[in-house]
Amino acid sequence: MPDESITDVVGGLHLGYQWLIWAGAFALIVSAVIWMGWYFFGRDQQYTKTQLRVRGAIIAAGFVLSVLALIIALPVSSDLKNSLIGLFGLSFAALVTLGSTTIFANFMAGVMMYHVRSFRPGDYIRVSDHMGRVTAKGLFHVEIQTEDRDLITLPNSFLITNPVRVVRTSGTIISCELSLGYDVPHAKVEPLLLEAVKKTELADGFVQVMALGDFAVTYRASGLLEDTKRLISQRSNLKENVLDTLHDHGVEIVSPSFMNQRQVQDAVIPDRVRTSSEESATSPEDVVFDKADDAERLGNVRESLAEAKAKIKELDEQLGCVEGEDKAEQKAAIKSDIDHQKKLVEYLTSQIARMEG
Repeated sequence: MPDESITDVVGGLHLGYQWLIWAGAFALIVSAVIWMGWYFFGRDQQYTKTQLRVRGAIIAAGFVLSVLALIIALPVSSDLKNSLIGLFGLSFAALVTLGSTTIFANFMAGVMMYHVRSFRPGDYIRVSDHMGRVTAKGLFHVEIQTEDRDLITLPNSFLITNPVRVVRTSGTIISCELSLGYDVPHAKVEPLLLEAVKKTELADGFVQVMALGDFAVTYRASGLLEDTKRLISQRSNLKENVLDTLHDHGVEIVSPSFMNQRQVQDAVIPDRVRTSSEESATSPEDVVFDKADDAERLGNVRESLAEAKAKIKELDEQLGCVEGEDKAEQKAAIKSDIDHQKKLVEYLTSQIARMEG
């Protein structure tokens, strides 16, 4: 009997010692996770978006592994450990399942758009009722900056289920529609509208008759805008030039519902106020699409960085294949090019960090 009591006491001390070790490990792991959170996010440091994502993934993976390690180290029976691991797995799976329907759909849509490459940061796009320039393109969402300078975040699943209209960087057609009375011959209207298109510095101008209304004819003057960054200002300039050109030649612009029952002899054309031909120093696009311009520049820098790294790899391969009598001179020239590309990589990397910061 005394031997059994001693055995029980020893077993209880051993179990208590195991629980004490487990509690210490628990406190150590919790402290480590808290420290990692403070080290990566709590300090007053500037990180790029990519660095923040990597650090967040490290903390999340560390948390999951820590929980599994604590369950495995528990001083309990193997059956209970297996039950706890199964419960943790079910809880994690339920959490992922509940939140992954939309997340997974956006992720797959982002992967698809990454391979399609229909647009890039800085491009004008229109999706449903939303139009603006792309400022960010990620695996889960696309951010655009509208003409009001506001930012709109669109889930990738929304973009693949709706037609996306992309303004080509090589140029786009801008137009202006207006109504003129039947008393004005179209042979007189078309040259004037083409003149307005030319004043707006649009290429390949053309005029269309869009509708023959009950009381007025609807015309559309169009031209190719090659500098798409001036899309907003040039749309306005085209309308202004159409007004000025027609009024200067005595052509009256009327409403589509205008009824030609004139009781006065004078045409309703306002006196033109001459303005300075100098353009404003700041265009609307400079104010509206500041973030989109930054995103486009960042994308260009990243492309240059990828090209520089590829060039270094190519030069390294050339360096190992150099042969001939002037082998030393060729190697020296290639090494000089490699050093130049490495300096370029350092500069571009610092530029990306500054632009993302």
